Amino acid sequence: MDEYEIKYYKNSRTGRTPVLDYMLKLDDKNQAKIKKYLIFLKKSNGYLEEPYSKHIVGKIRELRVGFGHNRHRIFYFGFINKKIIILSAFLKNTEKTPLKEIKKALSFYYDTLNNPHYYE
Repeated sequence: MDEYEIKYYKNSRTGRTPVLDYMLKLDDKNQAKIKKYLIFLKKSNGYLEEPYSKHIVGKIRELRVGFGHNRHRIFYFGFINKKIIILSAFLKNTEKTPLKEIKKALSFYYDTLNNPHYYE
């Protein structure tokens, strides 16, 4: 059986990958923890229950990565042909998920749907 595959959202206008940009700013331990969770997500066929993941809106879910005092949040969704698209990431500092982060993830989601050739 084919495995699920992790793909990072790529902005169709700039060519940038926001999650990789985010991760490069982190120290090695935080990067390793996020990568561990992404592997866990992949092995779980793109679906994890709480407390590891939480539904946000539509098909978008939030991967919840805690490391020390850091609460990393990574938005993702399941895409065609067993692909998991990693949309965006941020460091959560508030109780509720900021609306601007949700809107950003939705924008990236629609950009993905309009440019599926990036994820083949």
